[in-house]
Amino acid sequence: EVQLVESGGGLVQAGGSLRLSCAASGLSLEDYVIGWFRQAPGKARAAVSYISVNDTTTYYADPVKGRFTISADSAKNTVYLQLYRLKPEDTAVYYCAAGIRGRVLVGSGVRTYEYDYWGQGTQVTVSS
Repeated sequence: EVQLVESGGGLVQAGGSLRLSCAASGLSLEDYVIGWFRQAPGKARAAVSYISVNDTTTYYADPVKGRFTISADSAKNTVYLQLYRLKPEDTAVYYCAAGIRGRVLVGSGVRTYEYDYWGQGTQVTVSS
């Protein structure tokens, strides 16, 4: 059974930092692309970043470029999203997702339907 468990969310002031973790079980990171998405109240779920561990391909959405960093620890089967210089507009529930590498990388990598497994989400709240 595949499971993705996010952690690391919380309340932080604008300008602060957080590190989100996505611990995967039941799959090998090398076979999947791991994506981070976020969903703010009343808004659609949107891609934030993804990583293909096998070839270190990464992607960042424009609003987070230069502020967020994605990385992976294959030994721990865990993907991290480091959030720097947080803004109130970063407030959302953050989800990690896993999609089969061969399919995600030939697509856009930013569509929710490209991913097969999802975590339960972790809340990030940035106060002004």
